[in-house]
Amino acid sequence: MAELKSFVQVPSESHFPIQNLPYGVFRPEPGSPPRPGVAIGDFVLDLSEISSAGLFSGPILAASDCFLQPTLNKFSAMGRPAWKEARSTIQKLLSDTEPTLRDNSSLRKKALIPMGNVEMLLPVTIGDYTDFFASMHHAKNCGLIFRGPENAINPNWFHLPIAYHGRASSVVISGTDIVRPRGQGPPTGKSPPYFGPSRKLDFELEMAAIVGPGNELGKSIDVNNAADHIFGLVLMNDWSARDIQGWEYVPLGPFLGKSFGTTISPWIVTLDALEPFACDPPKQEPPPLPYLTEKTSKNFDIKLEVQLKPAGQESCVVTKSNFKHLYWTVTQQLAHHTINGCNLRPGDLLGTGTISGPDPDSLGCLLERTWNGQKPLSLNGITRTFLEDGDEVTFTGVCKGNGYNVGFGTCTGKILPSPAV
Repeated sequence: MAELKSFVQVPSESHFPIQNLPYGVFRPEPGSPPRPGVAIGDFVLDLSEISSAGLFSGPILAASDCFLQPTLNKFSAMGRPAWKEARSTIQKLLSDTEPTLRDNSSLRKKALIPMGNVEMLLPVTIGDYTDFFASMHHAKNCGLIFRGPENAINPNWFHLPIAYHGRASSVVISGTDIVRPRGQGPPTGKSPPYFGPSRKLDFELEMAAIVGPGNELGKSIDVNNAADHIFGLVLMNDWSARDIQGWEYVPLGPFLGKSFGTTISPWIVTLDALEPFACDPPKQEPPPLPYLTEKTSKNFDIKLEVQLKPAGQESCVVTKSNFKHLYWTVTQQLAHHTINGCNLRPGDLLGTGTISGPDPDSLGCLLERTWNGQKPLSLNGITRTFLEDGDEVTFTGVCKGNGYNVGFGTCTGKILPSPAV
């Protein structure tokens, strides 16, 4: 794969070489209809132009209008055979040895648009959003902070992927500002709960799977077939108001502390592009129940980084983690989600939960990095316990290959003040 080259010039440090080809949805100019695209270097390949030119000529896609849709839901629902056919066609069209697009100056001008000239949109219509709690290091640290060493991780955590149902309506694309939420926080002593802007606003370094073909209500997905139901992965920031969350979560779990905003990156990286970076997940002990036991269990070596930029200051790296630290794999998460007969649908979003590693600088949120505010972070002469207004948080994720990268671009959001009541 490393020897495959595109006729499009791709900078060596780019996340988007011909070996990647992630899918997204964009507008080429303000007010124009959304259309599907693929990232290649610093350009977006307009798949609606490629489709209209009749260049998807394979048996599955030749008669399909999936790339003439305003979202990727229809394409994602077509499944792995369609995904493989599309990937093969696009790689061939973009290769430096194929003249069809390379030598057609008129089509090339219409189909290849500078990335800086487009507006990226949510790539799919997200009907449902579920957030898991799949990192053992994160689960342990949260338990130590709130419950102490005697009961750091609840016993059920090692038997099933824990999750809660999130709010799909507040999932936004990278670059969208996040308004500081208001809500109730825990009382101090005998005082009533306080109400106002969150005092403990946090980021959570996550990734998320985009569901492709779903399943019928009442029928589960076998864990060994679960990868065929995952269209790809994105970066995800599950913004969290820790004070609101801490006061409300007993007995039913997260609600207003999570539902005010969740940011995802615009490019969906396929499992085919990630396959060269597959690695073993952590050993699961005790062994999972049969419905969660995979014949081949894999994570991916995706290097993750969080940068925090206070208003008027330089960015600082506050976290370096890795997707490979997830205890429960994304395929186990999806299979568990359906084991009771719950039906998933194309475009559903399955977050991994915060991805923390074993080292202090690999902890995936400020709750852990500052130990709930007890150990402030020093950032170029200023300190942070939790996020302040004007702070901008940027996630990146990239697999480092032999001569090329496969990356996700960025997932960014800036905190705006809570509006006056």
